[in-house]
Amino acid sequence: MPDVKVRKFLVSVEDVFHEGGPVAEKPQRRGAVLAVIENPFAGAYHENIQPFMEDLKPLGLLMAQKLLAALGGDVKSIEGYGKGAIVGEAGELEHAALWHAPGGYVMRDVLEGAKAIVPSTKKVGGPGTRLDIPVTHIDASYVRSHFDAIEVGLTDAPRAKEMVVALVMTTGPRVHARAGGLAVKDIKGEDGLR
Repeated sequence: MPDVKVRKFLVSVEDVFHEGGPVAEKPQRRGAVLAVIENPFAGAYHENIQPFMEDLKPLGLLMAQKLLAALGGDVKSIEGYGKGAIVGEAGELEHAALWHAPGGYVMRDVLEGAKAIVPSTKKVGGPGTRLDIPVTHIDASYVRSHFDAIEVGLTDAPRAKEMVVALVMTTGPRVHARAGGLAVKDIKGEDGLR
């Protein structure tokens, strides 16, 4: 497999103090890291694409570390996460699926054994395509207060033969979460769900 060729990175962080209600004592931080990479499979059908997942692991590690650092560097502060990919028009949706393992497993390792599956989304599109990446709690997917989404995208990517791969993290629940459901204090941690 060819080396992963990165054209650029984007790291963004937002601090949410309120959404019309009282100002939070501690703002929710929401971050995203994106990498624009060359798609080695663009333009033709390739049967055997799975080895590229192994090639993407170092990129996943670097991205998870960049994002964690941007959010303050404390593993214990991260409570939510997600991942996604946008494939340029000369590629196919299956190429985006190659980001599942290197994006998810590596991020879980960086977060020291998070238990919940990393929610994900993907699509094919051209430059400026936006993607809403779902977010759930890192240890229990059913924690309703952490259900969220972070919109990502770049004005000049992905070009036809590129992919945008993304990771997102949050430091807590939605700033005014009050929709009930499983609370963080009640997580059992047995199966990544509850």
